[in-house]
Amino acid sequence: MNKQELIGQVADNSGLGKGDASKAVEAVFDAISAALKKGDEVRLVGFGTFSVGKRKASTGRNPRTGEEMTIKASNQPKFKAGKGLKDSVN
Repeated sequence: MNKQELIGQVADNSGLGKGDASKAVEAVFDAISAALKKGDEVRLVGFGTFSVGKRKASTGRNPRTGEEMTIKASNQPKFKAGKGLKDSVN
């Protein structure tokens, strides 16, 4: 399912028009992104938890030349599925 299909599904299930459903989906994504950017955690009980993990700096190799290179430290978004989501899939 892609983003447009998700918007269509939200519109069908909620009775909203596609324009309003699109705004709602975008607002949810924006709210989650903004919270993660601040370093907060987003818990949706029964669905899952979005959080930010810190990745340490490391050394790697350039696959073309084989020379060593430094990979800088970064923040990575993480998602852990909740019990309700896990149960609905199994």
